[in-house]
Amino acid sequence: MRVAGIDCGTNSIRLLIADVDGAPGCPGRGGQPSEQVRLTDVVRRMEVSRLGQGVDRTGRFAPEALARTLAFVDDYAGQCRDYGVQSIRFAATSATRDAANRQLFVDGVRERLGIDLQVLTGQEEARASFSGATSALKTGIEPLLTVDLGGGSTEFVLGRNDGSVLAAASMNVGCVRIYERHLKDSGEAGIEPARADVRAALDATGIDFSAARTLIGLAGTITTVTAKALGLDVYDADRIHATRLPLGVIDEACEWFIHASVAERAALGFMHPGRVDVIGAGALVWQEIIRRVARETAVTTPLTEAVTSEHDILDGMALWAAREPNPPRL
Repeated sequence: MRVAGIDCGTNSIRLLIADVDGAPGCPGRGGQPSEQVRLTDVVRRMEVSRLGQGVDRTGRFAPEALARTLAFVDDYAGQCRDYGVQSIRFAATSATRDAANRQLFVDGVRERLGIDLQVLTGQEEARASFSGATSALKTGIEPLLTVDLGGGSTEFVLGRNDGSVLAAASMNVGCVRIYERHLKDSGEAGIEPARADVRAALDATGIDFSAARTLIGLAGTITTVTAKALGLDVYDADRIHATRLPLGVIDEACEWFIHASVAERAALGFMHPGRVDVIGAGALVWQEIIRRVARETAVTTPLTEAVTSEHDILDGMALWAAREPNPPRL
């Protein structure tokens, strides 16, 4: 069976076309892990469409952001048709949850793919991310804490190696949202207000960070910070995936991005052009999270490193497409 997962967040849109090995299980909405299902990548793509441009301020999709994003959906539809995809699951997350005119996007996707997208709740997004991450990583010491740091929101799951979820939460803090709120116009003066915003959001998650024994970071901000910490000249997903780094090394890489100029960020060989403006905000969020986890685990069993995963909600969507077929009309 050949399936596709599409993940459209606040900053990027991504496509995974994969072949399925194994017998599908029985998931719930958002996808749940199954040891019987395995994916083999055929196509994996990421484009920066910035669908969430201005949504934090206006509560609506900007016409130009919709047009950019739907142009990529057109492209993805053609590729799914060319590769004979039999089932597609399409996740829309933080920006779509928040946009009052989301129906324009829903209708645009239906016209192009012949399927209804899933506007995931924060909890569903967190669980799908956890499913994707744990499907592609070796087991770690339990409980696992996954952090999926996106453009508009950040999702947390405390769970086990068998895929069971102990707790899940989502906070409306991400690299685009923090950039637009605090750093776009204020620069260095916005750093402390941004930190206060992130800390308040972390306080409200309800996640017991002290319980974490393995910390796993997902998505573009975290993989980019990892590339910097590794000293890569170009982006190398194989080098980045499953990398374990001391929290202090991650903290230093985050600090560099927070204070680096746009020109300094753009000069990095692994930097995607669509992340240059928001990566400092994303690094600030990741830094606050690792500092919180380090502080709260210090009184139980100190956690001193984090694992980076290249697999996340996108893989969770493809797994869902395998377990609950959703044939497109391409």
